[in-house]
Amino acid sequence: MLIIEGLLAGVLIGAVLGFIGAGGAMLSVPILIYVFDFSASHATTAALAVVLLAAASGLVPKFKSKDVLVKEALIICALGLTTNISTSLIADQLSERFILTGFSIVLLVAGTSMLIKPFTSGPERKMPAWALILVSLVIGCMTGLFGIGGGFLAVPVLVLFFNVPQGKAAGTSLAIIAINSITAFFGHYQSWADVTWTVPIAMSIAAVIVARFASIKSGQMNQAVLRKAFAVLLYSIAIFTLLQTWVIA
Repeated sequence: MLIIEGLLAGVLIGAVLGFIGAGGAMLSVPILIYVFDFSASHATTAALAVVLLAAASGLVPKFKSKDVLVKEALIICALGLTTNISTSLIADQLSERFILTGFSIVLLVAGTSMLIKPFTSGPERKMPAWALILVSLVIGCMTGLFGIGGGFLAVPVLVLFFNVPQGKAAGTSLAIIAINSITAFFGHYQSWADVTWTVPIAMSIAAVIVARFASIKSGQMNQAVLRKAFAVLLYSIAIFTLLQTWVIA
C-alpha cells in the first residue's frame, strides 16, 4: 500500500515539475511529513533525491529543444554553492518547528509570485550580475535548509523581470534544481542511513516518468491556469503546515 501511495505522490510531483518547472520539493516535503510520517529533516533529505531525479528527467527534452539558459543556470548554481553547502550542514541541527515555519513562508511567497504578471514588456533580457548573485545566494540557502531546488524563485524572476518565455524559464529552473539538489543531497549525508527509502524510491520512479512526459507537453498547456492552480495548492499546503506546527501540534 505504501508503494502505491508513493507512486501516486510521484505522479503529482512529476507533473508539477514537468509542466511548471518548479514546486517538486514544495510538494515532496509535506507529502513525506504528513502522509508518510517522515520527520522534517528526513523529509528534506528524501525530497532532494526525488526532486533531483525528476528534474533531471524533465530537463532532457528542454535541453534538446534549447529551452535552457545554460550559462545562467551554471552561474547561479556555482555562486550558490557557499550558502547551499553551509546551510545543508546545519539543517539537521535546526528544530522541526523552525524548518516547517520557514518552509511555509517560502510556500506563501512562491504562491504569490505565481499570480503576479510580468513587470516589464518587450524582448527577453539578460540577467545583470547583481541579480545573478542575489538569486544564487538565496536559492542556495533555500535548497540547503528546506530541500527546495530553487525553481520557485528562478521561474518568477526570469519571467517577471526579464521577459524570459515560460518554457525557457521552466527549462532553466529544472537545470538549477537538478544541480542544486545534487549538492544539497550530499550535504545531508548524515541523514542518509536514517531515512527509510522505500517510499522515496517509489515516488522517484513515478516522478521521473511523468516529469519527462509533462515537460514535453508543457508547451501545449495554458500556463496562466496552471500557475493559478499551483498557487492555490501552495497556499493550502502552507496554511495547513502552519496550523499543524503552531496550533494543532
